Amino acid sequence: MAANSGAFARGVAASHRTRRAHVAHRPDHEDVMLGFRRIPALLLAVLALLFAGTSCATRTPSPAPEAPVEDPAAAFPAQITIEGQEPVTLPQQPKSIVSLSPTATESLYAIGAGEQVKATDQFSTFPPHAPRTDLSGLTSDAAAVAGHDPDLVIAPEGAGKLVDGLHELEIPVLVTPSAASLDEAYAQIETLGQATGHSRQAHDVTRRMRDDIAKIVADTPKPPEPLSYFHEVSPDFYTTTSNSFIGGVYGLFGLTNIADEAGGAGNDFPQLAQERIVQADPDLIFLADAKCCGATPQSTATRPGWDTLTAVRENRVIALDDDVAGRWGPRVVDLVRAVSDTVSRTQRP
Repeated sequence: MAANSGAFARGVAASHRTRRAHVAHRPDHEDVMLGFRRIPALLLAVLALLFAGTSCATRTPSPAPEAPVEDPAAAFPAQITIEGQEPVTLPQQPKSIVSLSPTATESLYAIGAGEQVKATDQFSTFPPHAPRTDLSGLTSDAAAVAGHDPDLVIAPEGAGKLVDGLHELEIPVLVTPSAASLDEAYAQIETLGQATGHSRQAHDVTRRMRDDIAKIVADTPKPPEPLSYFHEVSPDFYTTTSNSFIGGVYGLFGLTNIADEAGGAGNDFPQLAQERIVQADPDLIFLADAKCCGATPQSTATRPGWDTLTAVRENRVIALDDDVAGRWGPRVVDLVRAVSDTVSRTQRP
């Protein structure tokens, strides 16, 4: 269009030159009148140029380029650090992970790294489709784990011999100790996100956990007096104190742990005498040994002296999911909800 406008303008200019040649002999007043007659022609030329520019400016703009797709592999090489453990350097995004920690397995699937998990230990029961094997983080040797050709192994605390063997084979190992608090649980999930190239998804998971737990606690009616509880880890009356991870969950609701006096420095899982439990007479009893050992609200009532306990008489003995109660992954929200439901029930007439 710009070319057509230029041709038009040149034609106008040529016409003006011809006209000036014809009127060269005219008197001055005729030149003045001719100048006025030139104005419309000049305006036409200018308008033609303006139209050409305007029409180009009003064309439909090209679509904006799409935002670049997030590339998890771009985050590597990376140095991964968990407090209290040696840093682990990963040259590239792991594609063949062996998880020997049931909590880590749950977290890996929750953050979207499930397709990278090629084998798990025998206790990784969730999610059900996780590739379970007969491996164990505490008893398997390095050769058995290496047979799955991992480029990252996630091991539990206490797997020192296995970790040393994997180091000799130059296989990266990330040790995930038991979390002592919700904040440590969140940090561990986010570290797994960094180690697998799923940092954004891990942050999303922990944000939802925080929000869900905060809402559950806020919506739970507060009892007029603090309630006491006993958390049973095994039928021989091993339990946990308020200083443990699970104790911190109960602490969200202001519950009082009858085992706190029995726990000493560094002993967050003491064993109580049955007589001590009967004497403490807890308001609530939580059984974290239902799946493993068959403990039920009905069976506890048959224990010597337990039929007199407030928790038994008021039907406040709760069978928890052992796996949920013993892990510190994303399903801790389910544990918080179970405790909330129990506390809420005590406030109903």
